[in-house]
Order: sequence, then structure tokens, then C-alpha cells
Amino acid sequence: MAELHELDAHELSAAISAEDVSCVEVAQHFLDRISADTHGAFITVTAERALAQAAVVDATAITERPTFAGVPFAVKDLTPTAGIRTTMGSVLLAENVPVRDAWAVELMEQAGFISLGKTNTPEFGLSSYTDNDIIGPARTPADPSRNAGGSSGGAAAAVGAELVPLALGSDGGGSIRIPASCCGVVGFKPSRGRISNGPESALWNGLTTDGALTQTVRDAALVLDVLARPMPGDSRVWPKPAEPFVQALREVPEPLTIATWTKPYLDFVDASPEALAAVAHARRMLEAVGHTVVEIDNPWPAELEPQFNIVWSAGMAAAPIPPEFVAMLRPNTQYWFERGAQASAPQLAAAMSFIETTTSSVLAGLREFDAFLTPTLALPPQPHEWFTESGDPVEDHRRELLFTPYTALMNMSGQPAVSLPLYESPAKVDRPALPIGIMLAAHVGDDALLLSLAQQLHP
Repeated sequence: MAELHELDAHELSAAISAEDVSCVEVAQHFLDRISADTHGAFITVTAERALAQAAVVDATAITERPTFAGVPFAVKDLTPTAGIRTTMGSVLLAENVPVRDAWAVELMEQAGFISLGKTNTPEFGLSSYTDNDIIGPARTPADPSRNAGGSSGGAAAAVGAELVPLALGSDGGGSIRIPASCCGVVGFKPSRGRISNGPESALWNGLTTDGALTQTVRDAALVLDVLARPMPGDSRVWPKPAEPFVQALREVPEPLTIATWTKPYLDFVDASPEALAAVAHARRMLEAVGHTVVEIDNPWPAELEPQFNIVWSAGMAAAPIPPEFVAMLRPNTQYWFERGAQASAPQLAAAMSFIETTTSSVLAGLREFDAFLTPTLALPPQPHEWFTESGDPVEDHRRELLFTPYTALMNMSGQPAVSLPLYESPAKVDRPALPIGIMLAAHVGDDALLLSLAQQLHP
């Protein structure tokens, strides 16, 4: 058998069920790797709790265990966990201990998964890179001098460094797919509303959803099967799929028509040679398995970006932070907090209306296509200091747009999207080879189709 950390969740579950390895041995193996980690992946490690849960599973008959009993995972530190510190990457919440689990955490534990702790995230998940005043940056395993991306950077680093087979993340503007690209793992964002945000994170703006960072597409489908169950009391729910998402992977999609573009929707941003090479490689792979790929102009209008900023900043401004504590926030967080406070209620309503009507119109115009191919990011993983070295949050924001001009569009539209690690940029004199993700998206609700397509490219 391969080393335990080389197995995905399906393989680990099979090894545990066959009694080739105990749950305690599995948990200890991964905890030992975490204790030696230098990538800034975890903020809080729950070793004693995890080992105690693993021992309980070992004492339970195989036939009475949940399917994935004893398989380790990790939870992003934005996500509430009952009795476990949840800092949200902020010194203001350094000792915050929630009394309730997020619904996603509850569902994962019902399926038998055992959490090993909370992964690194930027303050309140606001940036596309991961750094904070709690433990510092998350580092991509490919080159620790470069950032893991954000805001699920710790989760992606944990999976990329094989500290856990999978991790929960969340995505409001690309926060699963960005670090997946930087760390060379799979990052899947489902359709809007497919996963409940409950009980404490309302889907008021339609942007944010939970999702998974995994080594394999089949594990991404597995997590979606676990999480795609409405929380009692949810008012907007998807019907139960006709078959499990994992089952859909066994069905090879019929030849699809896939639109592709590489030019970002913002005029001052360009795709790097590495991003272009990654998309060209993915296009060849798609055509080799029978799909038709059609190059089109970027269909998204640049006017979406300022409207997204109004909605994004309003969410931060609504946080109940007393005025005397604002100065303790990081400069980037203060920037969004103050910017959001400047927007009026009519401006917020207009921004949300513009985003919904515009994205709906764009998708209607793209109905002849089954899926969409773009870069995940415009740039390779960047050095930690690149994002903030100017000391000016406005410049920080501009650089984030240079870095990630593709991902937030899928949050505005509600489409399912996945970043796949299909390409590495060659090593150079001053750096090693770096992972460069590509993004596939589908129409809203076509999660199964998207996962099946992703499986074709990354089996």
C-alpha cells in the first residue's frame, strides 16, 4: 500500500474498512505531518480531540460506522466549529470559541470524517492571498517563498502538502479556486445555493458558498454529496439530484461545445504567458477526448467590477466591530470596512440588481455552450510581499485584480466552477516549477456535468 498521505479519501476509507490500518494510526500519521509543517497551513490543531474520536471509531464495529469513518479533513478558520477556536484570521477573534458548528461541519462529521483542526485564512477572508496577524502567511508547497493564495490558502496548502486528503473551504470571489491553482490541487465551487450556508452565514448577497479542496475530482464529488443537503429551515434549496455526484463521474459526457477566452474583462489586466500556456494545454486535452472548443471574446462587462466591490465591502461594513477596535484591523481590512460604510442602501440594492440582471443576460447569450474554459488566475503564485509591499490598500486591491480577474465572475453569476491542476510552468533560474490552474465552469445547476468533465481531464 502507498503511504497514507498519498491516498485520497476514497482510498483511505477503503483501507480503514479493510482493517489494513486503524483510525488512530491514520489520525496520528497526519498529525505527525502537521506538526512538522512549515507552510503555515493550520491556525489551530485539534490533536487530542481527533485522536479521541478516532479511538471511538476503532471501538465501533465496521458495520455500524458511517461510510467515511476515520478519514481526516480540516476546516477553514472562517467556518464556525463548536468548542474549537475560530479566529477568522483576526486578532480581534483570537480567543473566539463558537457554540455551534456550521451545517457543513455537522454534515462532514455525520459522514464519519474527523477534523484535525482549523486552516489558515486572511482576516475575515477578504483577500486573494493568505496572511494575517495570527500566524502569518500560508505558503504554496511548490515554493514556500510564494503565497498559497486566498482566502482558503491554509486549506489548499494542507491538501497540497498532503497534511490532509481534503479540506473544507469557502468561496465568495474565488477563495477556493485561487489557492487551488497556487497549490496544485482541485478546488470546486458548487452552484449558488447547492450547499447551505447555515446556520450563521446568510446567503444575502448570493456570492459565498462552502466547497472543497481535494487531491482528486472524485473526492470533490464526494464532499458535494455529503454537503448538498439542506439545513432544516433553509428557504432556498435545490432538489435532491437524481443520482449521487460521485456516480455521475462514471458517465463519460457526450461531446460538448465549450467556449474559451483568456483576455480578462478588465482592460488594464493581461493574462501571463503561463496562464495562456495552461489554457492551451487544457484545450488540447479537451479536443483530444472529443469536445469542441470555441474561442470567443470575453462576454463579461467591466461594469460588474465596481458593483461587486459595493456588495463585497458592504458585507465587511456590516460586521459588528466597535469603533475603538477598528485600528486593530489590518490595513486591507480597514480599507474594505471603511469603503463599505460609504455605500448607501439604494446603492447596495442597485449593485445587487445590476449583478443579477447582467449575469443572467450574459448566461442567456451563452446558452449554445455547455461549459467554459479560462485561466483560474492571470498570474502564477506570487511572493508573499508582492501583494502588500506598497503599504497602500488601494494598490493592494489593484494587484489583486491583476492576479485574479476571472474567478469572481462565477460568484456573481452563481455558476459552478472548478480549478484543475493540469499544468506546471517550467522551472526558471530564480524559481522552481509552479502549478498553474485552469478553470472550467458550467451553467447554473450543471454541477454533475462539470464534475464529469473535470474527471475526464484529471482522473
